[in-house]
Amino acid sequence: MNNKISLTLADAKIIAAAAEAEARRNNWPVVVAIVDDGAHLVSLLRLDNAQFGSIDVAIQKARAAIAFRRPTKVWEEHIADGRMRYLGLPGTLPIEGGLPIVVDGQFIGAVGVSGVRSSEDAQIAQAGLDALPGKV
Repeated sequence: MNNKISLTLADAKIIAAAAEAEARRNNWPVVVAIVDDGAHLVSLLRLDNAQFGSIDVAIQKARAAIAFRRPTKVWEEHIADGRMRYLGLPGTLPIEGGLPIVVDGQFIGAVGVSGVRSSEDAQIAQAGLDALPGKV
């Protein structure tokens, strides 16, 4: 029997709250986007003073992370290694800060963060994931 796990609004709120806490702890004005396994937006949080351009970037990071079931850092590393063909891969964003949400081996969604350095975006996203019980 296949028991599909779904990302709930309650899950998204846990992730968003922990991500917000990490961003505030570091005084980083960011946008946090959380999508379900179909890449549909479940939660969007824009901290005060976050640039509005980060809204679309955060959403796209989350969508890319769930579409390909891997952190967006993977494509950033490919580009840094000179594999430019990944720039043309539809649906990717070669900027760190998008992480899939995995629970009990199932990909149930993703979180994307934008607004500061990409490694800091990823730090915030990871803090959100770390707060979700059962995540990987």
